[in-house]
Amino acid sequence: MTTMHRTVPAELLALDARDPLAHKRAEFALPSGLIYLDGNSLGALPAHVPARLAHVAQQEWGNQLIRSWTGGADEGRDWMQLPDRVAARIARLIGAQPHEVAVGDSTSVNLFKLLSAALPLRPDRRVILTDAENFPTDLYVAQGLNALQGGRYELRRVPTAGLEAALNDEVAVLLLTEVDYRSGARHDLRAMTEAAHAHGILTVWDLAHSAGAFPVELDAAGADFALGCGYKFLNGGPGAPSFLYVAERHLESVQVFLSGWMGHADPFEMARDYAPAPGARRFVVGTPSILNLSALDAALEVFEGVDLHQVRAKSLALARTFTEQMQPLTARFPLELVTPHDEDRRGSQVAYRHPQASEVMRRLIAAGVIGDFRTPDILRFGLTPLYLSHADVWEAVQTIGRVLEEGL
Repeated sequence: MTTMHRTVPAELLALDARDPLAHKRAEFALPSGLIYLDGNSLGALPAHVPARLAHVAQQEWGNQLIRSWTGGADEGRDWMQLPDRVAARIARLIGAQPHEVAVGDSTSVNLFKLLSAALPLRPDRRVILTDAENFPTDLYVAQGLNALQGGRYELRRVPTAGLEAALNDEVAVLLLTEVDYRSGARHDLRAMTEAAHAHGILTVWDLAHSAGAFPVELDAAGADFALGCGYKFLNGGPGAPSFLYVAERHLESVQVFLSGWMGHADPFEMARDYAPAPGARRFVVGTPSILNLSALDAALEVFEGVDLHQVRAKSLALARTFTEQMQPLTARFPLELVTPHDEDRRGSQVAYRHPQASEVMRRLIAAGVIGDFRTPDILRFGLTPLYLSHADVWEAVQTIGRVLEEGL
């Protein structure tokens, strides 16, 4: 690849020189010779995570053995409380209180927990309302839960533009992903939550493309339930544990149907009847995955001292640079920007349609620019402010131009 700083426009280098987050790049183990624009699928590796994993494996597991569950781990890292410590780290990033957040399992499992807890709170309603283009696993989980209920509910899928008009007193739950996984279009979480509540509807928000990318204010918005993953903008590694959120006002009234011993008020009592732990900890099911949780715990340290409003400002600035540099290419090639122009309606990615998007992305990856392809024709580029620069974006666009110039 070409050397960036010989040709990057001076105004972009100046933006990088003034970047208050520039020092964070050194906290990630980024391979040389490539530009990583897929942190919205799998976040880059924080440089200190391997050492933490080695310590957990060699010392906490290898030397302390089972004693690490209840205090044998050094530095106060007993494994029993690890889910709660990680939950507290995530709570700050999503505008929640620590006791409203639980960590463990996958996003699919946590969505099942939340939907099964939310629906009985509206016993006379039979509709789960969702975006027609919602992420498939969210739809699958809702379909599976409905099948378990004998088809009692209707999963009503409507286009984004029709969601607000579809809110009525038939709807029990509004299930939405805040940022669309393909286009990067962002729902107004507060406005949609308020609109739902005006009809007595509960909200379940999927924050997979939100948490860690920009400020999320669940409590301030009055959200009811939410969930998200740990491996995208939170950089927790492949298959990192998911998190869920239950607003404090619902904690004592919801029933936990996927109940396990680690969500019991006193797990080691080994009681034969389930008694929920305080707060969202009741939604923790089985034995925590200590290695995965430890990796996520360490990864979240990169957010210490980080102002998420600065993260958001940089994300939008990177997107402006990307789209401005792409304009000459969109005039010459069959590229269509599908990410909204309105910055308030964007997540932290830029997406374009191209009739041969799959082949374009294959060639970009071979050339050292890693984005991803989403069916049927989406080129998706994630913008992760903690480790990307304007120079990276500029160089990525130059590579896109070369790939398109070479022809497909």
